[in-house]
Amino acid sequence: MPSTSPIAGATVLVTGAARGMGELYARRAASEGAAAIALWDVDVEAAREVAEQLGREGCAVRTYGVDISRQENIAAAVAGMREDIGAPDVLINNAGIIRGVPFWEHDPVGDIDLTMRINALAPMWLTREVLPEMMADRSRPKRILNIASAAGTVANPNMSVYASSKWALIGWSESLRLELTRSGHGHIAVTTFCPSYVSTGMFAGARGPLLTPIMTPDRAVEAAWSGMKAGRPIVAKPWTVKLGMAVRGVLPTPAWDWVADKVFHVYSSMDHFTGRGQR
Repeated sequence: MPSTSPIAGATVLVTGAARGMGELYARRAASEGAAAIALWDVDVEAAREVAEQLGREGCAVRTYGVDISRQENIAAAVAGMREDIGAPDVLINNAGIIRGVPFWEHDPVGDIDLTMRINALAPMWLTREVLPEMMADRSRPKRILNIASAAGTVANPNMSVYASSKWALIGWSESLRLELTRSGHGHIAVTTFCPSYVSTGMFAGARGPLLTPIMTPDRAVEAAWSGMKAGRPIVAKPWTVKLGMAVRGVLPTPAWDWVADKVFHVYSSMDHFTGRGQR
């Protein structure tokens, strides 16, 4: 396989691309020479504004108004994308939602079902739709970037459904990476990004735990983007995310609960959450 950039000349698909980190991923792709970019978002008008700006950089940009909570919508959008700009070489599963309340306050359909569909099932459905073409085409490196969360590594009050969706995403993403490697598809690298809180508005009101500042979207995207291009399996930022994972794995549960609550203040980080519901 030729040694080429995974971005220059590539077709890139970004979900949740109309704003926040999704928009920044799309801008990165355009600035690094992507041949074509597909912007998926339920807010198609906002996505079109981003597309208009990116189009001035000489990149073919297409917008798709897609409700990714339904598999049939994903399949239809991928079919349209194939006709417009071709199958993606780079897939960024970025779209996500959260409702930060105790579990018993979640609506079974509007909260639980929808969160699991968008955060966990949609990346699986979309990746399954485009993966056969990625596997078959060895002419260039392929990349899959799954945006998970530190909430998928350490439990936290008021994040039960969101955390479960991200735990699922991490487990699937890592298993997919191993399956591709074992089956000889080394041209496809899968990266899972596990950030702590990012100031996109999605986690408005949340407070970073001890030694864990809330990251700016630019800093978060830089970390995820660099890791994705290099093909790193896991990118966890800031460094305290890995520390929390390590300490949680060593301590007995009662001891960890005390440390997480009284020392790191993880368990109170969502106490004043307001959010805006969508990344």
